Amino acid sequence: MINKNPDPLEVSSSLKDGLIFLGNQRMLLVDVARMGFLRQELVVTLGMDRAKSVLLRMGYSSGVRDYEWLRKIVPESDAEELMRLGPELHNVRGGAHHALHDLKINVKEGVFYLEGIWENSYEVDIHKELFGTHSAAVCWEAVGYATGFCTALMGKPVYFKEISCRGKGESSCRIVGKPVDEWGDIEDELSFFKADSVIEEILDLQSNLTKLRESVTGSYLSADIVGNSEELMSSVGLLEQVCNTNVTVLLLGETGVGKECFANYLHHKGLRNSGPFVAVNCGAIPDELIEAELFGVEKGAFTGANTTRIGKFERAVGGTLFLDEVGELSLSAQTKLLRVLQDGMLERVGGTKTLRSDARIVAATNVDLTKAVETGKFRKDLFYRLNLYPIEIPPLRNRLGDIKLLVEHFVHLFAVKHAKKIAGIKIDVMDLLTSYPWPGNVRELQNIIERGVILASYNGYIESKHLSFSPIALTRPESKNVQLIPVPETEIQEGFSTLLDEMLQKKTSLEDLQNSLILSAVNRAGGNLSDAARLLGMSRSQVSYSLKKTKNLSK
Repeated sequence: MINKNPDPLEVSSSLKDGLIFLGNQRMLLVDVARMGFLRQELVVTLGMDRAKSVLLRMGYSSGVRDYEWLRKIVPESDAEELMRLGPELHNVRGGAHHALHDLKINVKEGVFYLEGIWENSYEVDIHKELFGTHSAAVCWEAVGYATGFCTALMGKPVYFKEISCRGKGESSCRIVGKPVDEWGDIEDELSFFKADSVIEEILDLQSNLTKLRESVTGSYLSADIVGNSEELMSSVGLLEQVCNTNVTVLLLGETGVGKECFANYLHHKGLRNSGPFVAVNCGAIPDELIEAELFGVEKGAFTGANTTRIGKFERAVGGTLFLDEVGELSLSAQTKLLRVLQDGMLERVGGTKTLRSDARIVAATNVDLTKAVETGKFRKDLFYRLNLYPIEIPPLRNRLGDIKLLVEHFVHLFAVKHAKKIAGIKIDVMDLLTSYPWPGNVRELQNIIERGVILASYNGYIESKHLSFSPIALTRPESKNVQLIPVPETEIQEGFSTLLDEMLQKKTSLEDLQNSLILSAVNRAGGNLSDAARLLGMSRSQVSYSLKKTKNLSK
């Protein structure tokens, strides 16, 4: 039962009912460790300044409530009596022991000055345990409590400063309180008492991060061509010569070599970079829909065509239209495409009105169009129209020197996309990447690195266990440059015998023999270390190391 006229600072409890009272105010018995956990979570989650702000405002609210509660239960008490009860109440709560040294108070005249010491502040103990000695005072909740209590008592803003603090390594926690207008410039200190909408800032940051990820993720397919190998630079050189023209360009190369990247580069560096870049994968659209996709559809052209829809050519007006996998177009679509390329005129499906197109055409294919023309699968006149300025993009296996730059680019790209910090790539992983034949070219490398970023630990390295290569490529050691022809076992034995005789006669060491074999294999592979390594049954890093060692010995 609650007493009708309790001692305001008397603590009572009903353990059976889980109730604790301070006077007639229900309380919770909270241990210091829990408050320490709260402080730590606030600092880690929000940062030191926002944690300080939360605890200051929590203390302030508590101080105001305690004053209002005391005023109700001891209405006869004057200001000085309330100022005695306030610190004692904070003392009973276990915050700190108050030792008043100087107090001047006159509510009617607005006079207030308090100077004192906080002894045994729990905030100092937990803050030093969690974060060590701080650069500023740390009794945040106590400052908030005193400020709230005395502001409510005086009916005007009062502010407490912790002039010295044990949390800073000083001998005592000394406080001074007086009206805000007597402190001078304390705008920065008072700003901590204002609620700060963290969620708004988080949402803004999240929005900006999303935009950044989208822009970075799309940067590979914008105006960036990553690499500096001679083979790649040769193709880029051809591309740059037509950037400031409107000539139709045909990009040739295997799947995944980066044809769309080249098309984007051409668009962004060219005369039409202010217009749209519109890409369409001709091989991914069914034959019956490809014409509608390219040229548009008039309302009522067929069942389900309820509205007029413009096609890719109209969308690309003033810009660039990239026709990827153009070799997959149907003969009917090829005929219409030829007309657009010849005179810039087109008609929507089901339409009778002739429209003019003003889009630069960049086409790409991994199909041998010459053979497609011979077999009747591709129109000869369209081939000649598209083949005005062909550019062959080299496969990744022919420019292995670019792999390191591409890997760095993709690691950064996907670290941003997946909001993950990656320390780098292990050396043995790079050896694996440079010795792999890359049937899927740059696109395959891109996918493998993204998987590595996802599987790697935060702030860790991408390791070989995080990679996933094509099993078909791994079991097929041959390439365009290397042909492995089986040799009968009897010939092998005879060859070894002859080789041994020559070594004994010329006194050739095993090391010299190994160096000669490696040099011969590299020459036979046309300088391609990966192909040479496959010929010898060695790793690329072993071949590279042996070559460097041989060069150093020859100096």
